[in-house]
Amino acid sequence: MEYDQEKVDEITLALLWLTSFKDPVGVRTWKGQNWETMERLHARGFISDPKSEAKSVLLSEEGLKRSKELFTKHFSLNR
Repeated sequence: MEYDQEKVDEITLALLWLTSFKDPVGVRTWKGQNWETMERLHARGFISDPKSEAKSVLLSEEGLKRSKELFTKHFSLNR
């Protein structure tokens, strides 16, 4: 099936904000999303390399900011 990868990446990044949490290194998020999508987000600098054995990835500063913006854009009741 063909789909708009940009839209999928945007929604995935928004959902990564929903599952984010702080740890001593920074803000992490669970990486239980589509691998191809996670690779694209990594290539764009939003997350750390998802190929590690860890169950989570670090959100970059830009990734954290953008993920929160996208979550608000797509899921806020106060739009």
